[in-house]
Formats: sequence, C-alpha cells, structure tokens
Amino acid sequence: MKHTYKITGMTCSSCEEKVTSSLLQIENITSVTVSKDTELAIITMDKHVPLNDLKIALGTKYNIETTLDDAMLEEDKSWFSTYKPIVLIFFYITAVTSIMAFQSIKSNEMEIHQIAMKWMNHFMGGFFLAFSFFKFLDLKGFADSYKMYDIVAKRIPFWAYLYPFVELGLGLSFLSNIFPLFTNSITFIVMTISIIGVLQAVLNKKKIQCACLGAVFNLPMSTVTIIEDALMIVMSVVMIFVLI
Repeated sequence: MKHTYKITGMTCSSCEEKVTSSLLQIENITSVTVSKDTELAIITMDKHVPLNDLKIALGTKYNIETTLDDAMLEEDKSWFSTYKPIVLIFFYITAVTSIMAFQSIKSNEMEIHQIAMKWMNHFMGGFFLAFSFFKFLDLKGFADSYKMYDIVAKRIPFWAYLYPFVELGLGLSFLSNIFPLFTNSITFIVMTISIIGVLQAVLNKKKIQCACLGAVFNLPMSTVTIIEDALMIVMSVVMIFVLI
C-alpha cells in the first residue's frame, strides 16, 4: 500500500536523504520517495504504519502530516475502537474497586465517607499500577512519545524515563495507604504538570500519540487524555482536603 505525506523542514538534498533513510528504518516500510520541492513523501508499506511512528522516526527537525486522503484513513475508526484499551482498563479498575467497597458496606465495617475514601484509594492505586505496567513494556518507546508533549520531559529527558517509576510508587502507596497526604500531594503536582502538556497538544491540534499506555497502543492525544488526568487531579484534591 502507498500513502502520501506532507513533510516540512527539508532545505537541501541531504535533508531528503536523511528523511528517506530515517523512514526506511521503520518496520513494514519498503520504499520511500521524498521531494523537498513539493514537500511530499510517497511511502510504500507492507502494513499500515501509524503517523506517530513516522513522527518519532523523523524527530523534531522535520514535521510530517497526512494529506487529506490519508488523514481520512488515519481517522476512519469509531471512538470505541480507538479508545477500547483505556475503556476496558477503567472498567476493570472500577469494577474491582466497587466490589471491594460493596463488601465493606455489607459488613458495616466503615461509614460511607470512609468507604468513599477507600474506593478512591483503590481506584487511584489500580490506575497508576495498570498504566505504569504498559509503560514498562516499552520504556524507551514511552519516553520518546512522552518527550514530544510533556513540558518537563521536553527540557529534562530523564524525567520521561523516571515517570513510570513515579506512577508505580504512587500506585503501591495508594493501595497500602502509606503517607496518604504526601501521596496525594505528589499525585496532584505530577498530574497537574502532565495535564499542561496534554492541554497544549490538544488545543494546538497536534496529531501525536498519547503516551498514557506507553508505546503499546497507538492512542491519539485527545480530550480523553485530559479527562483521565483531570480525574486524578480532582480525586487527589478531594482526598487532600479530607486528610487535612
């Protein structure tokens, strides 16, 4: 299959060669024809390669975008099929935490507000553990994607590699209920910083991969990512006020 892309940033023949070489290193790409004059690249693939994989291969010097026909191909998916992994993860985490909360209600062990706090602790713990798991499957791939939009990782690349470990630590802290005020404060700070980069990417309509599930799934950056980060911020704020 052949796809046509628009590439900007090429100024000479060596740029054409560099772009061609970079794209040919991607798995399933068999041939590449690039022109700096037309700013177009015709790419032949054995299997469709997501746009974000092309962006990562070219780095920040060159910008690659789909043409109208290929943009329609990229977006020819239903909302559910695109975000199915996140929907399923949230469903499972919600189901498990709700069952645990229901057991506490049946046994009359705690008051309602205590059960609600416990539910949020378990939900946030499950959230961070699940999302860190997928990031660890391809740590470098996650870091490369995260550095494309996170405001800290752009300036301090090491933060992109450290972030999954922070999520893992937060997940374990929530589930064990160790230092809850400190844990929620760190969550508020980390997720607030994270949502800034997400908002910038979405508002600027950048077509980049969301790194929330690492590089395992090709999820586009969208309002879903904003809701995901905002949910963690709101929960952490509620728990901080209760703990204070």
